[in-house]
Amino acid sequence: MGISTKNIATFLLGAAAGAAIYKYASMTDEEKEQMVQSLKSKAGKLREEAETGTEMAVDYFSELGREGVASLKEHWSDIEKYIKDLVGKKNSGAAGTSF
Repeated sequence: MGISTKNIATFLLGAAAGAAIYKYASMTDEEKEQMVQSLKSKAGKLREEAETGTEMAVDYFSELGREGVASLKEHWSDIEKYIKDLVGKKNSGAAGTSF
C-alpha cells in the first residue's frame, strides 16, 4: 500500500498542530494575552472586509441587473414581447403546470 497525498496532508497538519500546541504551552501568560488580542484584531479586520465585500457585491449585482435590462432593451427592443411569447408557449405546452 502506497502513501497517498491524503496521508501526507494529514501528517503535515498533525505536525503543524503539535508545533502550535508546543509553542502556545511554552508562552508566558503575557505572550498568550498578546497573541489572543492580535487574533481578535485580525478577526475583526477580516469581518469588516467581508461585510464591505458583501455590500459591494449587492451593489454590483443590483447595478448589473439595471444595466443588463437597459442594454437588452436597447439592443433587442422587442425583448419583452419575445419573453412573454416564450413564457406563454411554455405555459400552454405544459397543461396543469404553474410557476
